[in-house]
Amino acid sequence: MWRKRLIVLVILIIVAAQLPAVGQTDNSYPYRGGRFAQLVTESYREGKAGDQRLFFEWLDKGYRESQLCLSGEAGAGVNGLIGCEKQELASISDASKKADAEIALGARLHKLVKAIIPKFSLERGFEFYNTEKHGERQCFLQSVLIAALLQDMGVNAGVAMVCKNSRGEETNNGHAVVLMKLSDGRDIIVDASEPQPFAHQQGLLVALNDYQYVEPVYEAGSYRIQEYTSASGGKTLATADVAPLDYDFIRSQFYYYRGERAPAGVLSKSRTKSGLKQSEKYLRTSVTICPRNPLALYMLGKTYLAEGNAKQARDTFQRARKLYSQFGWVPQSLWDPHAVGRTAS
Repeated sequence: MWRKRLIVLVILIIVAAQLPAVGQTDNSYPYRGGRFAQLVTESYREGKAGDQRLFFEWLDKGYRESQLCLSGEAGAGVNGLIGCEKQELASISDASKKADAEIALGARLHKLVKAIIPKFSLERGFEFYNTEKHGERQCFLQSVLIAALLQDMGVNAGVAMVCKNSRGEETNNGHAVVLMKLSDGRDIIVDASEPQPFAHQQGLLVALNDYQYVEPVYEAGSYRIQEYTSASGGKTLATADVAPLDYDFIRSQFYYYRGERAPAGVLSKSRTKSGLKQSEKYLRTSVTICPRNPLALYMLGKTYLAEGNAKQARDTFQRARKLYSQFGWVPQSLWDPHAVGRTAS
């Protein structure tokens, strides 16, 4: 009997070792890959906006017509841009020089995205079809797009959510930025909501073995991050241990914005029963895709509260607070759920 138990224990250990850690795997969605295409497809499907290929064609056209398009890349559009930059980066063997080239590339994409997608819209800019039809973007969509392009170019990059901005103000995951993992072991933040390409955000939600809130430690006089400290206890974390948010979180967050910004929904000044139901539907989808997305649970709790479902609201707020606590930071609004305001944007 003890031998059978030992065999079972060994099998469980092997299986556990092979299971992916939250956030450390499945965090890629290169521009020309199936995962990025899924994000675009879901946007067009939810908006009943037609063929998702319209977005890629529009972006190609916008790039070719921009002043930032190099002559050798014009014919192939965005694919030409990706191919040229990927080839150039691959030819650099020195880690320091490659990091400098990656930083220059981040600055170029920051400028390019702002030029091609000139309008900023919290209400509609999270949908790819609104980017194509109206030239609109917001922080999350622009960050996912830049990260997807960088990934396709061979750069280790992704998205992080902001819990404390560059002025030290707390924000309940109310902003998104690109986190670039440079070849020299440093990190840097690209923020297309700012006039300059790089930012000194002071608190981020990232991925380690699980999601975690961290505070970047910047090199003196530089935007480069040399290490992190955990927001909960000041533990020092190496840049190598910190990863951008995984694909499930990214996909979940698009549904979060659909719920947050639903017409006559949870953040509307003129809520209706049908609008709140639409918010609830999208936020429940967001939580289903990524059950450990604390912001989605938080906003779902606000939706239940607005619908008059006090018990569901209380239970959902408790689940959200537990996750925030596990990740090392709890927004002030969650200590008094009935007094929460418009804390996410």
